[in-house]
Amino acid sequence: MAAFEPSEMIARYKERAAAVKRRPLPPVAGEERQMFLQQAQSDFQDFAMIGDAEASLEDGILVLRIDLRPPDARK
Repeated sequence: MAAFEPSEMIARYKERAAAVKRRPLPPVAGEERQMFLQQAQSDFQDFAMIGDAEASLEDGILVLRIDLRPPDARK
C-alpha cells in the first residue's frame, strides 16, 4: 500500500470543487431544480474548503487547517 500523501488528497478536493462548477443542470424545474442548485452549492463549498486546507500528518492523525476568516482579517 502506498503512503498517504495529504497534498494529493487536497488536489483531489480542488478538482471536485471545479467539477461541481462544471456540472450541467439537469432538465428539472421548480422545487427539484432548487434542490439541485442548493446541493451543488453545498458540494462546492465543502469541496472548496477542503481544497483550500493546509493538510499535515501529525503522529498518524490527518490535520486540516482551514482559515475561515475574511481575506482582510488574515495576516
